[in-house]
This record gives sequence, C-alpha cells and structure tokens, in this order.
Amino acid sequence: MIFDEIVVVRGGGDLATGTIHRLHRCGFKVLVLEVPKPTSIRRKVSFSEAIYDGKAQVEGITAVHVNNVEEIMEAWENENIPLMIDPKGELIKAVKAKIVVDAIIAKKNLGTSKHMADITVALGPGFVAGSDVDVVIETSRGHDLGKLIFQGQAKKNTGVPGVVGGYSKERVIYASCDGSIDNVKDIGAIVEKDEVLAYIGNTPIRATISGLLRGIIRNGSTVKAGDKIADIDPRISELENCNRISDKSRNIAGGVLEAILYMANRKTREFKRNSL
Repeated sequence: MIFDEIVVVRGGGDLATGTIHRLHRCGFKVLVLEVPKPTSIRRKVSFSEAIYDGKAQVEGITAVHVNNVEEIMEAWENENIPLMIDPKGELIKAVKAKIVVDAIIAKKNLGTSKHMADITVALGPGFVAGSDVDVVIETSRGHDLGKLIFQGQAKKNTGVPGVVGGYSKERVIYASCDGSIDNVKDIGAIVEKDEVLAYIGNTPIRATISGLLRGIIRNGSTVKAGDKIADIDPRISELENCNRISDKSRNIAGGVLEAILYMANRKTREFKRNSL
C-alpha cells in the first residue's frame, strides 16, 4: 500500500513542514533530512528546529532529532517524525525510500535527481520536471500555487514576497551586513516601524513596518548581508498564526500529496500493462 511507504523530505523549513505534516498524517513514514545549522525564519512552524532543541512540535505532531537508523525506526514506532542531519541525502538508500521530496526551497537544485527514488518531487524553481525529478510543484503565489508540473520548470523566483495586509517587500527584513545576530525581539512580538529587532554585531536591525513579528532567524545565527532574517505581518490580530502552518504551505502540501498518488497510480498502471 502506498501509504506505508517511506518518504524522505529534504529540508524542514516552514514550507517543507506543511508537506511533512500532511504526509505524516496520511500515514507515510516520513524522514526529514537537514543541514547542521538550519536558518528557518518562521521557527515556530518549522520542524528543522528539532536540530537545535532535540524536538519540535507543530500543530500536534512532533519531530525528533535522531542520529542513526535505529533511532529513525524508534521515532516511527512512537508515531513521531525523525529528523537527521544529512545534507547529501546519503540516508535515502540506507532506508530504501521509494519517494523523495526536495523541499529545501533553495531556488536551485542542490543534488536531487530522479535516480534517488521511484518517485521524486521538488518544490519551486531550480528543477526541470521530467529531467531532474518526476514532478515539480509550483510555489509562487497566485492562481497556479500548488500546481503539478510534469514538463518544464516552476516560475522563476521574483524576489518579491507575496502581499500581506497591503505590504509586500516592505514586510521582509534582510541582513545589512555579515555577522552573528543578537535578537532583541522574539516571534509574536508587536513592533513599531523603526524599532530595533536585533543587532548584527553593532549594527541595529530595525522594523520596516509596524505589526506582528511573524518570524525571525534563530538567535546567534551567522548571517551574510542580503540574507532574509525576519518577517513582519502588518495584521497584529494574526498572533495565533505564528504557531500555525501557513495557507501557502498547506496548498503546496496538497500538491505534493497529489503528485505522489498520481505517480504511484501511473506506475501501477504501467506495471499492469507491461505484465499482460
């Protein structure tokens, strides 16, 4: 049965977490592979935080940081999601995963290929469907968000965030210099425009608009100039959403689930035809 299969998801940030959460609830054995120091912005809804804290819970589901195959199996037995440091995806063969989802959202392919598993899916730009992977999922906001692409690529990254409460690029904050970040405010704080959110070295990082601090990179993280480090929601009434998977993430998750089921059904039909 397809729902008993192992799915390896590369990446555990907020967009990946929506997919991980849904696949786990549908009964798949999900294994998340991450880098040693993830830099998620919306940390309250990112399973990648388990790398630092040992575990991370999002909407009632828990991911746990594991170190070997035995601990992976134990996590599944306890109905948790194992998350392990493996940026190269070496565990894919070790656990005999038949499904791989690249949810790194790096805007480029960091090594995922169709040869990794029977079914391969990738989120967003940087992948060619039918060549790099079986299916690419559109991640750009708009009419095609969550769409399955079987030939070609997703829309190129525009660098312009989606509009929230009338604001787009103004609500996203980027590092103005290299260094280690020292947070003054935490996720969920109500901030005013120009209020100091953090320091990078001695350089203050100020709020670009007034609103709710929906996300900010983990305190002590090393950043480079131009890195995204925080996200402000101008709707201060949305405090609860700091701890909830976003509409965009849920939409993408639906696309991933559809892609897996579609490819599984297609391969089953092909096998039956070839067996006649």
